[in-house]
Amino acid sequence: MERTTRKTVIFRYPARLNSVEGELPAGSYEVETDEEMILNLSFLAYRRVKTCIVVPGRLGSFSSRQSIDIDPEDLAAALARDTLTAAELNP
Repeated sequence: MERTTRKTVIFRYPARLNSVEGELPAGSYEVETDEEMILNLSFLAYRRVKTCIVVPGRLGSFSSRQSIDIDPEDLAAALARDTLTAAELNP
């Protein structure tokens, strides 16, 4: 059994993620995490299989949106940098 969770993250400033080419403009992005159930345990547990971010499609692309696999730790670091930038610019 698998499950998918979705959340929205907000970058107040342009952001960089290792697996995303170029810079993401400031804005809201949907993040999807796929998890699979760990079987044969005495309790219900899931393990993360994949995390992706949904970004606007590139100019000239057939799709208006693109889903890119990302490392959740890389996303957390980018969000932390965004928060730090906001604190530095708005003390």
